[in-house]
Amino acid sequence: MKKCIAALTFLAVLLQAPVCAAPDAGTGAPEVSAQSAIVVEASTGAVLYEKDADTSRPMASTTKLMTALVAVEAGGLDEVVTVPRQAVGVEGSSVYLQEGEHITVRELIYATLLCSGNDATEALAYHCGDGERSAFVQMMNDKAAQLGLENTQFENPSGLPADGHYTTARELAEIGRAVSRD
Repeated sequence: MKKCIAALTFLAVLLQAPVCAAPDAGTGAPEVSAQSAIVVEASTGAVLYEKDADTSRPMASTTKLMTALVAVEAGGLDEVVTVPRQAVGVEGSSVYLQEGEHITVRELIYATLLCSGNDATEALAYHCGDGERSAFVQMMNDKAAQLGLENTQFENPSGLPADGHYTTARELAEIGRAVSRD
């Protein structure tokens, strides 16, 4: 499942926007419009390129990488989730879950990563957090600490803007590497 998530994540990143245009004539480095960026070799973590990679920034929907990672590690991909009221009508992108609908953890992970479904992230959070969204967010922060991330903090499973919800390009790359392991 982790390899599938990694492949889907890579594909999603490729489809969202070009990473660079052409090399800068003066330095040979790629021109990157993002304020922060990093390119690492996945298996070793060797940095191939970086630009302001240690500045904390909002992480938006890339939050969903950690949501998926924590949900996968919680186990029970074939467990059936009953969608709670709190997951219905969540702000932002949605897969239009209905209260009481039955859906597997695996399907919710797909909806999270492929459709960026904020409602799917909430359903996962309530399910994996034993009915407590805050417990799942704590699991996300515990996983970040386990990965040695010191400049990453989660406040929700979807990436919707929130005070105290941030990461750096370098630490986001580490989350990506963790997703691709195994």
